[in-house]
Amino acid sequence: MSPKAKEKQKRLGRGLESLLSPIINKPTAEKDVNNLTNVSSTYPPDEVLAQSLRQLPLEDIMPNPYQPRGPLEDSDLAGLAESIKTSGLIQPVIVRPKEGKYELIAGERRLRAAGLAGLETIPAMVRQASEEEMLELALIENIHRSDLNPIERAEGYLAYLNRFSFTQTEAAERLGEDRSVIANYLRLLELPEDVKEMLIERRLSMGHARALLALTTDEMRLNTARQAVARRMSVREVERAVRRKLARMPEASQQQYAKAAYIIDLEQKLSSELGTKVTITTRKSGKRGKIIIDFYSLDDFERITEKIGLAVVEET
Repeated sequence: MSPKAKEKQKRLGRGLESLLSPIINKPTAEKDVNNLTNVSSTYPPDEVLAQSLRQLPLEDIMPNPYQPRGPLEDSDLAGLAESIKTSGLIQPVIVRPKEGKYELIAGERRLRAAGLAGLETIPAMVRQASEEEMLELALIENIHRSDLNPIERAEGYLAYLNRFSFTQTEAAERLGEDRSVIANYLRLLELPEDVKEMLIERRLSMGHARALLALTTDEMRLNTARQAVARRMSVREVERAVRRKLARMPEASQQQYAKAAYIIDLEQKLSSELGTKVTITTRKSGKRGKIIIDFYSLDDFERITEKIGLAVVEET
């Protein structure tokens, strides 16, 4: 690379850093961790929860009004109900006192299955929780369900980010996840609807989907996904097919997607702070380009605009 070209890179990098410094250079680590600690300071320690364990009548437990899960059919609960009949309920539900009775915080599936199994009482931990904590705990339980398909989990992460205006980094800290895990799942929402359906139906895996995201158009992603399902291709086979397709693209198109390290670094910083995918593209001269910020719902759009200090004017 010529000295002149390097100088262009350095200028562009400094220019973007300067332009976006209120977002990507703001202090996050110590301040944000302290804020998160303050948010969750009302959560009781484990030993307090353990002491709150008791048997409660099922009829005294009201449903969680913030439950993010879809409706549960009795057929979906039959297996768990049979297990409860045989071995009992191993994990208690969590409730909070409400109007002389109790309101469910977490454990809707266990509560419903206990009813199907004929139980009259259920082990429960009783704790205090604000309305916001009720929603957060319900969302967290939903995200950590083992039976979620990749799209359900991605939508769970997105709902969590939107509801509390968290960045991906903040959400990762609260959920005990790596930020890259959340970012990878959110990227699935960029896939064409037909490909999402393949993921929901488990005809494709998370590994297949990540490979497809390297392709540059929805048409290429959909066609490759259909081939993968029809031929029962492994993740490695899909990755090889994607590399072949990218290699056959015109050289100009390939250059368009070959990014310098400092551009990739800026994309990652912005993605982390805004809690969504950010794409930076530059012209051949290196002097002009675009910053593309993805959003996945109107709530997501409002959350992002608040992050960058823009006011959204609602239509009347």
